[in-house]
Amino acid sequence: MPHTQLKSLTVALSLSSSLFIASASAAPIVQPGAPGDSGRILSAEEAVQITDTSYSPADASFMRMMIPHHQQALEMADLVEGRTNRPELVEIAGRIKASQSDEIEFMEGWLNDRGESAMAHALHMLSAHHKMEMGMATDQQMAALGDSESVGFDRQFLQLMIRHHEGAVDMVKDLLDKPGSAYDPLLYEFVGDLKNGQMVEIERMNALLVTLSDDPRANLKPGLTDAGIAIKNMTLVASLSKPAGFVDPNNPGEMAKGPANKEGEESEDAKDKKASPIEGGSRKRSPLLSFSNTDMAFSGNTLVAGSYHGFNVYDLQEDGIPELLSSVVCPGGQGDVSIVGDLLIMSAQETRGRLDCGLKGISEDVSDERFRGLRIFDISDLEAPVQVGAVQTCRGSHTHSVVSGPGDDGKIVVYNSGTSSIREREEMESCFDASPGDPRTALFRIDVIEIPVDNPGSSRIVHSPTVFADEETGAIAGLWRGGDHGDDTQETRRTDQCHDITVFPSKNIAAGACSGNGILFDITDPRNPKRIDVVTDAGFAYWHSATFNNDGTKILFTDEWGGGSRARCRAFDPLDWGADAIYDIVDGKLEYRSHFKMPAPQREFENCVAHNGSIVPVPGRDIFVQAWYQGGISVIDFTDSSNPVEIAYFDRGPIDAEELVTGGFWSTYWYGNHIYGTEIIRGLDVLTLEASEHITANEIAAAGLADYDGVLNPQQQLPVRWPDHPVVALALLDQLARTGAADTMTVKAASDVMEAIRESFDAGESNRRSARMIEGLAAKIGASDGGRAAAEVMRGVAAKLRETHQITSNGAD
Repeated sequence: MPHTQLKSLTVALSLSSSLFIASASAAPIVQPGAPGDSGRILSAEEAVQITDTSYSPADASFMRMMIPHHQQALEMADLVEGRTNRPELVEIAGRIKASQSDEIEFMEGWLNDRGESAMAHALHMLSAHHKMEMGMATDQQMAALGDSESVGFDRQFLQLMIRHHEGAVDMVKDLLDKPGSAYDPLLYEFVGDLKNGQMVEIERMNALLVTLSDDPRANLKPGLTDAGIAIKNMTLVASLSKPAGFVDPNNPGEMAKGPANKEGEESEDAKDKKASPIEGGSRKRSPLLSFSNTDMAFSGNTLVAGSYHGFNVYDLQEDGIPELLSSVVCPGGQGDVSIVGDLLIMSAQETRGRLDCGLKGISEDVSDERFRGLRIFDISDLEAPVQVGAVQTCRGSHTHSVVSGPGDDGKIVVYNSGTSSIREREEMESCFDASPGDPRTALFRIDVIEIPVDNPGSSRIVHSPTVFADEETGAIAGLWRGGDHGDDTQETRRTDQCHDITVFPSKNIAAGACSGNGILFDITDPRNPKRIDVVTDAGFAYWHSATFNNDGTKILFTDEWGGGSRARCRAFDPLDWGADAIYDIVDGKLEYRSHFKMPAPQREFENCVAHNGSIVPVPGRDIFVQAWYQGGISVIDFTDSSNPVEIAYFDRGPIDAEELVTGGFWSTYWYGNHIYGTEIIRGLDVLTLEASEHITANEIAAAGLADYDGVLNPQQQLPVRWPDHPVVALALLDQLARTGAADTMTVKAASDVMEAIRESFDAGESNRRSARMIEGLAAKIGASDGGRAAAEVMRGVAAKLRETHQITSNGAD
């Protein structure tokens, strides 16, 4: 371009720019007032200042409240000197003094630089309510801490300081959840560092607090195959590793993997930095429980163990040890199983599940190859199961319950509980989403499914009752709406599904653990369950499972706080959160009696919460064996509903020393004369109960004689019967001796006679003289209320002795 043209263009641009600037400057800048009020004209400088949102009122309030919060931490740290001899605690107090003094100085400076007062909430001005909301100690707790010393001080200090730090973390989370807050770069960096520092300190303090426990389960050596073991009043009989094809040989511990480098291998940075057990602190990807063991079902000598990968079929040998018969690969969910005759029913709800049990999954949003629902297998040949039916459901099948059948119509009735997302209507036309007010939604329902035994391929949903509906208005969302229950209570999930429904068909009742509520159902008409009573619990996050006692007069509910993948049995976790809740059934109503939580403190990298278990069928007592994930196995006696007592346990150390891996026991069930437990990562364990001050050898032996039709399915309880046998009588007599409910000398005499005839009874020999003696003693023992059950069994034993005499001795005495 010629020089003269360029010069002309430059002048033109300069003139146009000047005109533009002059025009823009002349325009007024208006700030309107509220409706009905006049506005005002702003200068350019004022307009810019208004748009400066570097901090909000919530930011300033956060800083003001955090200052007294930190001040109390300093007061607590000052109490350490002279009250402990633990150098680790002195180090923690020193770090708190150094870091929180600096942080107080920063917060005061931040407020002063912005013309905000730093003294609006002095420590002494905070109400007890505010302190509780912020995780701070009350005046009474501070006084008690100051009066304590040695181990008592150590324990109180750590418990209070952990809660105090958790309060600070919650305050940061609340601030970040407020729109327009924490935009100031200095503030944002500060709260991030504060949160991370507090969470790391929580981990350190919990680790120290665990060491203060006298429980042998605390601080066990970690390891996948060589973890430390703590065991009380139990014997580990056998441990079976996972079958081939059901474990990744390159990652048997199902460890999360870190970021990959260009070659696809884990980066050196990922190898050097173990994933933090702090929630939300890991950048690693988990293997999605691909090979994890889950629930079990039993029938005769058959044990089927479910898995996210399919299921494994075992034959129970005479000694109770399982022997693998076959493995079936069929991924698609946690694979809960039940057995009815020659049919195996299996739950599947993941969107990757395929109708053909294929391994490649499904990536499309809509596909006719996807399967989510109940699978049905023919297992008449245990070495070659065949899929013979499949019932598609709107939310898949997380768990299911065999309610009845096959009846005269040849059909099995099953309740299905789906907890996953709702299918697209293009995939299943009857599935409606959660649109507000749409009564057709797949939420707030369970499915009732019929399975014809002779034609499982025609199985179908026959009813999807809205079992949570408001009885007065009919609104389908009639129970717990979600949220907390007030100050210092749990956030409880909304009731729009049941996780487990445990049925007791012979009693015509069922217990539903239904996310936000515990429910007692009437199932007299199995296809139309009706609510009898509903309860809530301020400490429950998610109502997970339910178990009746043998008589159907009590229900033990469990709370799966944290979903099973979090550390929820730490030394500072509440003992009524992630626990069992025990209710008596009185005149059709659920009456709360107590909570129980496995008492051994666990580390940050041990997922632990209440999970699946079963009744140990000891006549005359209510005993429950239960899985607690990496908290191990616990056996409790809840005969006194208000005072559950742990009587036995088994636990291994964590899978990994630094990383939280979802592992431990998924389910533990009593069957035959053994306790079977599915370890999510490690395999299958077989244990026995041992006699102790809590339970006698006779009681354990009597549990082994219990008859429940040779079937045990999760979420189905059948009536338990005990034979008229000397061992059963001895078990009940042992209980009378323990409680003193009958004359001591008479109980002793009856026990001696039962022991004396035990061997000959088993041999089928007659003994009319002993029969007469037993009948006389039974009359005396039965005179007391507590002795009636023992007396009834004793009379049955005597009758059998007479019958045996008549058959085998031709009337000779």
